[in-house]
Amino acid sequence: MNANAETLIQVKDLCKSYGDKQILKGISLDIHRGDVIAVIGPSGCGKSTFLRQLNLLETPTSGDILLDGKSILVKGFSKPDVRKRVGMVFQQFNLFKNMTALKNIMFAPMKLGLMTKAEAEKRAKELLDRIGLLDRADHYPAQLSGGQQQRVAIARAMAMQPEVILFDEPTSALDPEMVGEVLKIMKDLAKSGMTMVVVTHEMSFAREVANRVLFFADGYVKEDGSPEEIFDNPKDARLKEFLSALKK
Repeated sequence: MNANAETLIQVKDLCKSYGDKQILKGISLDIHRGDVIAVIGPSGCGKSTFLRQLNLLETPTSGDILLDGKSILVKGFSKPDVRKRVGMVFQQFNLFKNMTALKNIMFAPMKLGLMTKAEAEKRAKELLDRIGLLDRADHYPAQLSGGQQQRVAIARAMAMQPEVILFDEPTSALDPEMVGEVLKIMKDLAKSGMTMVVVTHEMSFAREVANRVLFFADGYVKEDGSPEEIFDNPKDARLKEFLSALKK
């Protein structure tokens, strides 16, 4: 845990229901600048739902989310304002199919008036170079492998210079041989000090890269600790069950 680090996001008693089905049941936690948080747990336990509340892709049923001490749920906070600061990378890449890799990365900073076309192009090329795809700048998503598309999606999130990036199972739609190239970019990002919240089934990433692991089950955060605490000394019965099932 970054005990002395500045709190970036505070989640207070967060609940989310769809009709009469309650998915999140009173989640409260702080995310500090520089945290790399892996969110693990069985399928359908609310991990992705939790992530989608943090940048208002979905609106909580009740509770509050504070970004730098200010609630993002009040009227004065627009969704684009939140998403400038809280980036997101999706399981299915979600690239614009009719735009090249370069244009995909340039799109949001220009649309939101954060950069001129020349500035956005320079930034996009720097990012493509950083993810090892500068030679694919003019390729469309259909001409790229799944791993390459996800690397472009990460660069697109980075283009906004967000304060935190949320990753929703970023490797689960990839063929096994492509997982490594995406995890490498994420590891490099973590080393650079980016705050990251990663819903993942990649336990090696959770163990080796995260400084903190959240175990979700049944709509609650059942355990919140360092990778050593979660993997080597689990206390919660449901977590023990989850980890032993992974070893089978």
